[in-house]
Amino acid sequence: MASSTLDSLSSALFTNPIAAVLGDALNSFSERRAKLGLSNPGTIENLAREVQRDTFLTNQMFTGVRADLTKIFSMNPMFQVSHAFAMGGERMNPYTFAGIYGTSKVFAQGSFDNEGSLSGRFNWRWTDKLVSKSQIQIAPGDQNMAQFEHEYTGNDFSASLKMINPSFLEGGVTGIYIGSFLQSVTPKLALGMETLWQRPSLSQGPECVTSYCGRYKSNDWVATAQLQAATGTLNTSYWRRLSEKVQAGVDMSLGLVPSAGGLMGGGLQKEGLTTIGAKYDFRMSTFRAQVDSKGKLSCLLEKRVAPPIMMTFAADIDHFTQQAKLGLSVSIEGVPEELQEQQEMLAAQPSPNIPF
Repeated sequence: MASSTLDSLSSALFTNPIAAVLGDALNSFSERRAKLGLSNPGTIENLAREVQRDTFLTNQMFTGVRADLTKIFSMNPMFQVSHAFAMGGERMNPYTFAGIYGTSKVFAQGSFDNEGSLSGRFNWRWTDKLVSKSQIQIAPGDQNMAQFEHEYTGNDFSASLKMINPSFLEGGVTGIYIGSFLQSVTPKLALGMETLWQRPSLSQGPECVTSYCGRYKSNDWVATAQLQAATGTLNTSYWRRLSEKVQAGVDMSLGLVPSAGGLMGGGLQKEGLTTIGAKYDFRMSTFRAQVDSKGKLSCLLEKRVAPPIMMTFAADIDHFTQQAKLGLSVSIEGVPEELQEQQEMLAAQPSPNIPF
């Protein structure tokens, strides 16, 4: 009796003229969308990846002396362990042990330092388009953090949902939740939006912030813009490949912040930062340099001394505060002889799509 009822409902649904019209419209829209030849625009998190990650050295800057020793046990699947030693640097522990394992389905990374801090990442690829990512950090002083993310990469769009320190067991919802969507409108233009909802504790009310972004990619240059509607903060970037070995980028951030007298006394004042950087690739080394509008000049030089040895020199000087910092690092990779031939063979083949 139940099966006959379901069959009748399904047949009525598919024979319904309204459902048929909606289905035809959806198929027609999908066909026209496929004819546009749109590509995946990436994610909002990596909106300005050419400037922030490839050209600028902000995320790679360090101070003090550092040595990294890495032992590679396997290339496919990827498995390696590393020992990191540091001295005289800011936010750098004297010793850190880390391990990495990765295949086309899974990526796992864990690290443990001398102060007892434990951090780990675990990513799982459900399908070619859906990846779940997790990150957990346990540190002394109640500095714990848990982050979970689901990322879907379509043919011409990307969508993700990120949760930071979520909690549903305190009689309410607390934590930080970020949802983003980026869609290719034309072969060169992509538009998207990102919404952040947060509630640190039950005693505080929730806050919601929405930002809108755009990305335009040409043959040899990329321009991006992101606007936070609530705060009025505008972030723009421009990247250009000048030659096969040289690329340059500009990043500008402009926003409104309370003045010295506060909102009641002095109102709001404009505050901005502009950074200009360039990257030059030599045959065995890479040089990065950048300068910002606050008078801070930074440079980073990475040189491959030998196939397993990499030397890195970092320096910056702040002209306004009269402070200078230096950093020197050496990285040594140990590859067994039986893996060297395997590494050369894998270099000519496409690498596995590890869900980093």
